[in-house]
Amino acid sequence: MKILLAEDQTMVRTALASLLRLESDYHVDEALDGVDAQKKLQECDYNVLLSDIEMPNLSGLELVQWAQQKQPNLRSVIITTFNRAGYIRRAIDSGVRGFLLKDAPINELITSLQRVCMGEQVISNELLLQALGERDPLTEKERKALRLASQGLTTQAIAEQLFIAPGTARNYLSESINKLHASNRTEAARIAHQKGWL
Repeated sequence: MKILLAEDQTMVRTALASLLRLESDYHVDEALDGVDAQKKLQECDYNVLLSDIEMPNLSGLELVQWAQQKQPNLRSVIITTFNRAGYIRRAIDSGVRGFLLKDAPINELITSLQRVCMGEQVISNELLLQALGERDPLTEKERKALRLASQGLTTQAIAEQLFIAPGTARNYLSESINKLHASNRTEAARIAHQKGWL
């Protein structure tokens, strides 16, 4: 099985890759983040993309969405510390075949990867129930604007990053604040992050 592991935390990535390489039929390449993973996916063929969610420049969910468009046969598995309902829902909607928590035993990860390669979807019932519990109210445009706001960018800078008018950026932020019942963009970003919607 040829696996691409995308994880920005060096210690976690190297430890996980070393454990997976103990399996004699596993070949594991490492990507430093989502952008590095995109480059490696364009250079080589893999059976499985195993990705963290929270990475700089390109999140694991954005990477999976990109990979599904470019390589529909690639099986994607998310491994994360966070069991946020929003993350799980968005991962399922993005077409991931597995969603695992980092505190799971390594044997569970290996078994899950094998099941995913056989065509199964591996997401625990408990996590699925969480994902069904709450609907993500944000549109993709509102999510991008709010994510940039959470990084401290001004409305003008957000508009420039998204190639839209400042008034449009302001509208996206206002809609996000209203939908999340927040008092300002900072609070809205905090709520969205906690829910896994950002």
